[in-house]
Amino acid sequence: MTETTTALIKAALAEDLGSGDITSEAFIPAEAKSQARIITRKKAVTAGLSVAQEVFCQVDPTLQVTLLAKEGEALEPGAALLEIQGATRSLLSAERVALNFSGRLMGIATLTQSYVSAVAGTGVIILDTRKMTPGWRLLEKEAVKLGGGKNHRIGLFDAILIKDNHLAALGSEQKNILPKKIQELRIKHPSLKIEIEADTLEQAAFFLSIKEVNTLLLDNMSLEEMRHAVALRNQIAPTIRLEASGGITLENIRAVAETGVDEISLGALTHSAMWADLSLEIK
Repeated sequence: MTETTTALIKAALAEDLGSGDITSEAFIPAEAKSQARIITRKKAVTAGLSVAQEVFCQVDPTLQVTLLAKEGEALEPGAALLEIQGATRSLLSAERVALNFSGRLMGIATLTQSYVSAVAGTGVIILDTRKMTPGWRLLEKEAVKLGGGKNHRIGLFDAILIKDNHLAALGSEQKNILPKKIQELRIKHPSLKIEIEADTLEQAAFFLSIKEVNTLLLDNMSLEEMRHAVALRNQIAPTIRLEASGGITLENIRAVAETGVDEISLGALTHSAMWADLSLEIK
């Protein structure tokens, strides 16, 4: 458990508990003990089990938490994720925050698995983006991996991605400036991936001629344009990888994968994932 995650859980509990769980303190005797399980009501892929465990332990270190599933495991409706034993008040005080973390992260893992399954057999890699909940980035990116996807980049510091606004800022001189700037970046950051975004086939052809580029991002292109870009890549620079992004859904992702691109990135993995339907049940 990272210090960042521990602090995030602490802040979430402070937000929810405030001065104390008034209802539980009024209705539940201090000495009462219970056993409870968190179950999923629908099919889901597990993620964030250790986070939920930490929530209960922060509320009450005497609670005994047993994991009943593995991270990344596909569960059927009614399956249990973890079991908690100890003070009933503590169980109830930790319940909502634990379910919030687990529900959010399992929703991401489950949606990611759906996209991964949709392109099975094509060899295409499903990637996330930086469209993350502030403060939750590492947790959400781990959930993507548990669903079978891969992380694009953690932030602005661990990869070079030249997007449309970077190009727009260069203005009409970009064709003269860009190759030199990319060469300088390769010298300064030899171990980092260099990726550049293309909105048109004309741009794609130009960017493919820059040998320092590792990946070309095809942004919001039609299937026909993607197929042309694949043909251009195979002819001009067969070692450069092609990533598709923009306007991609579960309904059309298979067709995108079959154009010949290598990777597909989706902000939807994190910004549009429905929470897993979880419940804590006291025996």
